[in-house]
Amino acid sequence: MNVKYKNDNKVSQKIRIKLKSYDYNLVDKSAEKIVRTVKSTGAVVSGPIPLPTNKRIFTVLRSTFVNKKSREQFQLCSYRRLLDIYSSTSKTVDALMKLELPSGVEVEIKV
Repeated sequence: MNVKYKNDNKVSQKIRIKLKSYDYNLVDKSAEKIVRTVKSTGAVVSGPIPLPTNKRIFTVLRSTFVNKKSREQFQLCSYRRLLDIYSSTSKTVDALMKLELPSGVEVEIKV
């Protein structure tokens, strides 16, 4: 009896990766590194897609007691990128797990 099984190397699910950082250089370099490793394994990559930048602005009084009109403003920007990986194999998942990314980048992976 000849029974043919599907190839176990194929992972048919879509992998979505979200990158977030306060430095846009780190996000872009991490996204490029992920795209290179995924393309080398033969999977299809959509992205990196830039998501809207979150800006938090803080206003602080310069003086503690007088000069209410003298203020200083600071802003904190968080940059985000989105990557979708299609037709990934087990090689692709292994390559993503072994990937070293900078410490200032938050990575969220959904399968």
